[in-house]
Amino acid sequence: MDAHSRGRAEEIDPADQWVLNPQTGSYELRLDHSAGQSPASRPRGAGATASGRGRTSDVPGSRGRSAEVPGQRRRRPSGGGSDGPPPGSGRRKRKPQKSRKKKVLLWTGGVTAFAVVAGAIGVYALYEHFDGNIQTVDIAGAGSGGFKKDQPVNILVIGTDKRTGDGNGGYGDKNSPGHADTTILFHVSKDRTNATALSIPRDMITDIPDCPTKQPDGSTKTIPGQRGQRFNVSLGQSGRDPGCTMRTVKELTGLQVDHFMMADFNAVKELTTAVGGVKVCLAKPVDDEKSHLKLPAGESIIQGEQALAFVRTRSSFGNKSDLDRIKIQQQFLSSMIRQMKSSETLTSPAKMYGLADAATKALTVDSGIGSIKMLTSLAQELGKIDPKNITFATVPVVDNPAEKVKATVVLDESKSEPLFAMMRSDTSLTEVKKKEQDAKNAQASAQAALLAGPRSTASAVRVDVYNGSDTRGAAQSTINWLQNDMGVSRSTNKSNAPAKVAKTTLEYAPNQADQARKLADMMGLPATALKPGKVNAEGLQAMTLTLGADFKGAGVPLTGPAKAPEGVQKVEADKQVCAK
Repeated sequence: MDAHSRGRAEEIDPADQWVLNPQTGSYELRLDHSAGQSPASRPRGAGATASGRGRTSDVPGSRGRSAEVPGQRRRRPSGGGSDGPPPGSGRRKRKPQKSRKKKVLLWTGGVTAFAVVAGAIGVYALYEHFDGNIQTVDIAGAGSGGFKKDQPVNILVIGTDKRTGDGNGGYGDKNSPGHADTTILFHVSKDRTNATALSIPRDMITDIPDCPTKQPDGSTKTIPGQRGQRFNVSLGQSGRDPGCTMRTVKELTGLQVDHFMMADFNAVKELTTAVGGVKVCLAKPVDDEKSHLKLPAGESIIQGEQALAFVRTRSSFGNKSDLDRIKIQQQFLSSMIRQMKSSETLTSPAKMYGLADAATKALTVDSGIGSIKMLTSLAQELGKIDPKNITFATVPVVDNPAEKVKATVVLDESKSEPLFAMMRSDTSLTEVKKKEQDAKNAQASAQAALLAGPRSTASAVRVDVYNGSDTRGAAQSTINWLQNDMGVSRSTNKSNAPAKVAKTTLEYAPNQADQARKLADMMGLPATALKPGKVNAEGLQAMTLTLGADFKGAGVPLTGPAKAPEGVQKVEADKQVCAK
């Protein structure tokens, strides 16, 4: 049959006239869409059969079956039926080629649309998979309410010694609720150029505040605080959750902790395996019976159980103390960061998937970042930091003087407070070589010039204090400190500021510059806090001190030193160090 002529009904493409007959399972030529079934669909003998002049062809969509094509039918006499062309019309002209092109475009468009939809379904399924992996804890208001892209970020990373997960019960203390065995406060700068990872010794004596804790029934129970306790009991013991560890760290450092991430033994094993192992370096061979760590001198690639043994060992390095174990853990984490950001990890879909899957399964986080969307947003912020500008440090401590047998440590306040102040003022522990940082340094130098010059006496300082912070009674506590401890008798509490402010400011007239410098010295105000104003009448009016959200308490400096105190233990994340 000539499909370009006799097989046409009006302007219907012959390809559109092949339809599947559900009764026979065969494709048939339907010449008139308004007609009933073709003769091939009727019982044999009732009309034209599919045998004889018919042929068999493979038709797309027939699932591998051969569809019977009905034989050609003779043209009907002129004026009868619709099988042939109208009288006098001759052979019908071939339909313009653009019709076939349209079909190709429609088919291609349909396939493309399907591929896009299928891809979206795949991404959605992946999203749902990772989202379902995440375990969350409601920390009852212990965090900041969420990190902000234009502000510094503080993440508390907690390694618990709770023996959860397959194969971990054999490490002993199987039913323990766990402790804050390894704790690192990860501070990311506002401009995302640098970060400080501050390790907190587990055996440091500190005070644990009252901790509101969410219960399984949805209620909130406040667990009483304790004074003079090991830091590690801030988690797990007496029913304390990670929110309590966050509160303890805030009390200790003065830094608001935004979120937490908690890892158990399985996290170390699974994450190191997902990245294909972590490179470590040993100054001497190790064969530790307690942790079962056995490695040669020099470099090794470790993962799984071997990686866990490495970060747990306390008797293989240094003087076998927890402080030496912290150094080993910092070196290990530095190497792991380098491996995660290496090209061999970032360009491998299998490794990236494995890492994402392992991380979402192994980590427990607060509900504020307990979704793939939020974790991805946080990861994008953290991913901006160059490893060379990540510094690991340890809270400065000394042996506990109250103990004959030295088992615990206490804060070395002469070094710890300046270090905490650096972090509060967002000062990097590394040299950040960026144009933006250079510009900031230049601005800071110009501002610092404001502090150059003579100082008045404390008794000559005249200041009105407003509270624009979130600390209740901040203005009055500052007045009490200024008058009783610093000799600033001419200071007045002006109560609440008209609005909350982020930064503390001191406004003064040019003829009050000597007073402003003196007050800045006493309060530890940065040069950027000083705001010169207009000349007042003979300097009789008071300066205006507005306390902001950065206010940490009367007498607590708002800014830290430019460099960390001497003796603070540090490890730079971009350098390989061999454990000794």
